[in-house]
Amino acid sequence: MNLSDLARNSHMLRGSLSKRGYMRWWHSFSGVQPETGETRTFFVEFFLINPGLGRALPILGQHPYFKKRGMKPSYVMLKAGVFPDEEGNGARQLHAFYPVSALQTTGSPLVMQIQDPCRGPILYSEDRIAGSLEVTAKEARRRSRMTEAGCMEWDVKVQKVVSCHTGSLCGPLAEAFRRLDSFWHGEGIRSFFQGSVVLDGVPYEVTPETSFGYADKHWGRSFNSPWFQFACGRLSSERTAKELRHSVVVLNCLRPRFLFFPLRPRLMLQLTYTGEDFQFTRCKWETKETGRRFIWHVLAQNKNVVVKLSGSCAKKEMLNLRYEDPDGILEREPLQGGCGGIGSLQLYRKMPEGRELLDTLKLADALCIYRGQ
Repeated sequence: MNLSDLARNSHMLRGSLSKRGYMRWWHSFSGVQPETGETRTFFVEFFLINPGLGRALPILGQHPYFKKRGMKPSYVMLKAGVFPDEEGNGARQLHAFYPVSALQTTGSPLVMQIQDPCRGPILYSEDRIAGSLEVTAKEARRRSRMTEAGCMEWDVKVQKVVSCHTGSLCGPLAEAFRRLDSFWHGEGIRSFFQGSVVLDGVPYEVTPETSFGYADKHWGRSFNSPWFQFACGRLSSERTAKELRHSVVVLNCLRPRFLFFPLRPRLMLQLTYTGEDFQFTRCKWETKETGRRFIWHVLAQNKNVVVKLSGSCAKKEMLNLRYEDPDGILEREPLQGGCGGIGSLQLYRKMPEGRELLDTLKLADALCIYRGQ
């Protein structure tokens, strides 16, 4: 449901998750290069893993020293970068690692800050993210850092206007009984960003009208398998022939458990359409893969409406997002992310005599994050 919950978006890893768990706050948004008019989509993420195992230095799970001694990862990772363009070029993924002790936090609403001795303060809050990082070619050659070389700095204000609240499905009781491998909360599935980004010395302007922003949070004991997210805040109505400013559709795959046994993946879908919210927790879906694209078909319905969604993303526009899990294991199947998703959505109202088509929506510039089982 469209319900803001800053407490759920803020709480840190507790109990057993503090020594075997992760938490990630993700933001993605578009910016325009003022001289050329080029548009690129950037991402900034705070990633916290196994804080209860923290030491004076970050413990990198892929580093030979820690790996040989069987030490699990423990650090705060700042991830920032840019997705590939339409031709599949220009992608960048940058990582900076800090010990857990370097992270200063507040309660709800959450504020996180890291004081980098070389780059200055790095800030996360519900209404602003700011910071910078630089990775040298020497650092990028270290496999344990899972990064490329480059530099990026950002300072943007955030206005989160539509949320996706998962209710009891990702609530404290579900977390206590480990009913999911990974939990999710979409505090800003439709967000407006405003500010600036500088990538490798090239400036970009970020404006609310063209940012098509997205912000959410994942946490848990392990990553989802499969991992499937599709979020689009750029919807055009066939009925009105206009772009819808405060409308958004988001999909997220959850993997429930019964006791210790994983069940079939479950898809959650929320559509906010011209001020009206529709949520679906039981959906039929299929994934197809061709040589060039990932393709998704989703059928969702509740007692009032039916949604048919078809979407896809070109593989060349996707980037392999690199993470290690709380056990220090790299997933064999790459996690691919991109911002060039396209598709269409049909919204039907259930009537006594059948279905009435309310609107057909065109989807563009959708965020796609996908990994198969």
